[in-house]
Amino acid sequence: MSSSSAAPPLLDLPIVGMTCASCAGRVERALAKVEGVRQVSVNLASEQARVEAAASVLPALIAAVSKAGYSVPQLTLEMQIGGMTCASCVGRVERALGKVVGVQQAIVNLASERARITALANVDVHTLLAAVEKAGYHASLIDAARPPSDDAEARLRRERWQVIVALLLALPLVVPMIAGWLGQHWMLPAWLQCLLATPVQFVLGARFYRAGWKALRAGSGNMDLLVALGTSAGFGLSLYLWWQAAPGAMPHLYFEAAAVVVALVLLGKYLESRAKRQTSTAIRALEALRPDSAVRWIDGREEVVAIGALRPGDVLVIKPGERFPADGEVLDGESQADEALITGESLPVAKQPGDRVTGGAINGEGRLLVRATALGAESVLARIIRLVEDAQAAKAPIQKLVDKVSQVFVPSVLLIALITLAGWLLVGAPLEIALINAVTVLVIACPCALGLATPTAIMAGTGVAARHGILIKDAEALEIAHAVTSVAFDKTGTLTSGQPRIAHLAALDGDEARLLQQAAALQRGSEHPLAKAVLDACRERDLLLAEVGASRALAGRGIQGEIDGRLLALGNRRLLDEAGLSAGVLADNAAAWEAEGRTLSWLLELTPAPRLLGLFAFGDTLKPGAIEAVAVLHGRGIRTHLISGDNRGSAHAVAAQLGIDDVHAEVLPADKAAEVARLKHNGAVVAMVGDGINDAPALAAADVGIAMGGGTDVAMHAAGITLMRGDPRLVPAALDISRRTYAKIRQNLFWAFIYNVVGLPLAAFGLLSPVVAGAAMALSSVSVVSNALLLKTWKPEDKS
Repeated sequence: MSSSSAAPPLLDLPIVGMTCASCAGRVERALAKVEGVRQVSVNLASEQARVEAAASVLPALIAAVSKAGYSVPQLTLEMQIGGMTCASCVGRVERALGKVVGVQQAIVNLASERARITALANVDVHTLLAAVEKAGYHASLIDAARPPSDDAEARLRRERWQVIVALLLALPLVVPMIAGWLGQHWMLPAWLQCLLATPVQFVLGARFYRAGWKALRAGSGNMDLLVALGTSAGFGLSLYLWWQAAPGAMPHLYFEAAAVVVALVLLGKYLESRAKRQTSTAIRALEALRPDSAVRWIDGREEVVAIGALRPGDVLVIKPGERFPADGEVLDGESQADEALITGESLPVAKQPGDRVTGGAINGEGRLLVRATALGAESVLARIIRLVEDAQAAKAPIQKLVDKVSQVFVPSVLLIALITLAGWLLVGAPLEIALINAVTVLVIACPCALGLATPTAIMAGTGVAARHGILIKDAEALEIAHAVTSVAFDKTGTLTSGQPRIAHLAALDGDEARLLQQAAALQRGSEHPLAKAVLDACRERDLLLAEVGASRALAGRGIQGEIDGRLLALGNRRLLDEAGLSAGVLADNAAAWEAEGRTLSWLLELTPAPRLLGLFAFGDTLKPGAIEAVAVLHGRGIRTHLISGDNRGSAHAVAAQLGIDDVHAEVLPADKAAEVARLKHNGAVVAMVGDGINDAPALAAADVGIAMGGGTDVAMHAAGITLMRGDPRLVPAALDISRRTYAKIRQNLFWAFIYNVVGLPLAAFGLLSPVVAGAAMALSSVSVVSNALLLKTWKPEDKS
């Protein structure tokens, strides 16, 4: 029970799954057990539960309903937030949204100017918009179905013109100041200084007054308030000194300081906005891959239709050089697809009937007929965009420290400015000097850089990673991955292709080609994976298949048929034993290949007299790049582990080829997570790499889960990082971009703090002028964003 004297709010929880009065009672009892709940009433007709409890217990209430066997529907929506200028603005918007009853979480990103809200499904969206507006900002819903407008580009053009006008008006005020440094002492008339400075201060600088006033009304402060107070004090002091001056005298005025500070801050904001826009180029590049129309094939004719009119199952015509408008399967034609922007694969991928194609890829030189299988939000491209957006919207754990600092930043700066003013007055300095030093304190303080340090680095890092086929799902995975000390791999489908190939073969007469031809003839038409491996080997050698007759399957043993009047059979050891034959000179080969975990098949001649013709050993083949990936990890001091359900011989053979440190074979799916937990218990920071449903628990248990592209959706959902190509070399590349991104975050936070740690004391002791302070303030934000943008030059080590 709550001990607070104030009544907690009433939370209305929508409940799904109730069918009778006993269900309502079960839900009511479950909710009543949650600590902090005063009163509960459940209405079966409206399918709602009214709970009198603090908003902070909402997650516990949802968990209680879920545990009772029912669910609480929730929604996730995104808003565009306008008017934010610094880290304190972010905190204010988050607190305003968090106060809306039913909101579980609100995450605001200063760099993308977006808010992501998770709330109960019955929360009124208009209430959320109103909460943001009341806090002093603009809010609008982002419609995922509509292409994004280019409002940012229009705003950039407007800011550019404001900066140009501000600099042109401030330039005549600066020239006498520069001349003074060169020993030339002359000044513009006071009335002309005032005339030039006034539009800069009150027209172009009106944005600072508006935003500062909204912050004050909301009971807090922001960067705009500091700029408005500082420049207003300088402007007002100039008016006072002009008014107090004797007739004909020329007092030292500070109009130029106020105007130049406003112009420099506007310039800094413009450069910052332009740089921030570059951090989101990955999203815009992916969105640009969606064509507006498609050519549909109906009754033997082509029809141009809008993308929105397509339905799964439609047959599409893809002409040379066009983008695939949807995910699909090739029905007719042969070509290549350029999937570079989607998977990071630089080489075109061959496509023929039966192959899958991805929407957004570019068709090569052939005309294709494709059956659409996934459209809109269900397409691979849409899922990629969602994953990148999710990662860029999320907050890294290190950002929590920044949020705490930003909450007290502006009040602290105001206090330092007052102490500076009082301190200079106490030591006998004139009011003019004391006030200018206090103004300099207000101007140099920059909470913008603090707010931008982490999100800009995350946006740049996740964006460049996506371009190379590495999808980082959440910021926490990005932050943790840099510290990984152990990487655990699944084997099949991760380090190996997952498709059997002929690893070894031996013909007693030495004619391997003839041995292959005979085995392939027996296997012709079979869908068995081993048969496919034999047929593939024949195709690779351009071998012709002999005609086979009287073919029939031998249950549990293999297959037999007549070739050139002889009865041949291909099968397992049991077939060899039934024919009364021994391995003979192939016994050593068989023992060695079985020790490697290979599957053996024997080719026999049954008539006219039984005899052994040869032996095949089948095994999984290593993926290209697997050896290189393990070598790169070892070069970085990272220990490697193989956790596989396969037999020991196969697992140890693969580990030996790759140079993997530890092998855990014949591990049940449920025990893979336990192996990961054991590694973590021993002090390792573990990344798990897998691709199958059986890997999902281990991916979730690891510090960082990495799912291989082409794997199951379950594995991708459990992992924090998804590799769009099944290339093992992307594993060290993912860890590398994490390391570089985290380094940028630390560098940015260092610069953001150092500007203030060094600048504030210098300003307080009168060692800086307002103009220099304004320039430093503008430079701090620009330098932080520019430093993050250096990540855009990153490439995986194995790429040229």
